[in-house]
Amino acid sequence: MDRLPSTTAPRVRRSRAEQKQKTRDSLVAAGLMAFTRDGYHGATLDGIANEAGFSKGAVYSNFGGKAELFLAVMDYNLSVLRSDGWDPFALPSTNDADTPGATAGTPDEDVAEIVRGFGLATLEFITTAARDETLIHALRARVQVLLDAYGRVAATHRSAGECLAAEDVAQLMAALDQGASLLALSGVATIDGALMRSGLRRLLLDATNAANERSPSPDGHASPLPDVEQVRRLIRDMPGD
Repeated sequence: MDRLPSTTAPRVRRSRAEQKQKTRDSLVAAGLMAFTRDGYHGATLDGIANEAGFSKGAVYSNFGGKAELFLAVMDYNLSVLRSDGWDPFALPSTNDADTPGATAGTPDEDVAEIVRGFGLATLEFITTAARDETLIHALRARVQVLLDAYGRVAATHRSAGECLAAEDVAQLMAALDQGASLLALSGVATIDGALMRSGLRRLLLDATNAANERSPSPDGHASPLPDVEQVRRLIRDMPGD
C-alpha cells in the first residue's frame, strides 16, 4: 500500500546562531515591555527572562546586564534612523492596513502608552548613565545616531542662505525633537506632528513649506523613541514558538 503524502510541513531546524538571535530578539521584546511597565530601575532581569520564557542565565549569555539590555532596546528603536531614507517630514499613513503591525489586539491607545512608558524609562536611564563613566560613552553613541540622522537631513535640505554648518543645524533639530518629547512626557504640552515638522523646516530656513505644514493633521504629536509604528513593528515581529 502506497504511503500517503504527509500534510505536515517539515520542521526547519535553526542553526545555533539563528537560535541565539531568536533568544536575543525575545529578550529585547520582553525588555521593552518590562521597562515600559516598571521603569528602568523597577524592571528586573529575572522578570524579563521569565516574561520571555527563559532563565536568567539566558539574559547573561546575551547581555552583560540590565544596562546592556536597555541599550539593545534603544538600538532597536534607533534602527530606523540609521537608514538614509529616514525622512522626518514624511506624513504618517492614516490607513490602518498600511500601518506595520496594526492589529485589532493592539489598540492605538495601548501602543501610545508603551511609547510613553519607554520614554519615561529612557529618562531614568539617561540620569543613571550620565553619572557612569562607562555608560556615558554608550549613551553618547546612541545620541550620535540621532545627530547623524538629522545631519543628513540638514545637508540634503540646506538652504542657499544658511550660514550655520549642517552639524550645527542638526544639533538644533535634535534638540527640538527631544525637547518636544520631554514636554509630551511631562504632560506640560503636546506638540502635534504638523507643528513639529513646521519647526524643523524653520530651522532649515524653509519658511514657505513650514507655513504649509500647519494645515490640520491627524498624525498626533511628536513622541520620544520608540515611535508608535516602531512599537507596532516590534509587536508584529515578536518571536513566536
